[in-house]
Amino acid sequence: MEKKTHALAREGLLGTPLRIITGETSEVALTATEEMAVDERGLIHGGFTFGLADYAAMLAVNHPFVVLGGSECRFLAPVKVGDSMIASASVEETKGRRRSVSVDVNVGDVKVFTSVFACFVLEAHILD
Repeated sequence: MEKKTHALAREGLLGTPLRIITGETSEVALTATEEMAVDERGLIHGGFTFGLADYAAMLAVNHPFVVLGGSECRFLAPVKVGDSMIASASVEETKGRRRSVSVDVNVGDVKVFTSVFACFVLEAHILD
């Protein structure tokens, strides 16, 4: 399992890669922490779930210059402090530089998020 992208990604914020098959699939785990909570009941901000899914999509493509171009997503259930999320990503289609990547995030048997990400493989770093 060789990670070729997002070398400085912090596991506590974006997740821990469990499986990477370059150009095909990835699986990433993230546990919701108190720092992610937005209220006293422990509801975590959806941005952390989205970030996990985005990271899983990037790792499924696994190219040094992959970037996110857009997404269609749905939040299906809440996530709370202590929940362990697992994002499963799969490259569904490749057209030139574009990759369509589907990602589902589950907490146990409950699907909490589903999405399709439009990822693009660039020739050089986006900041160049």
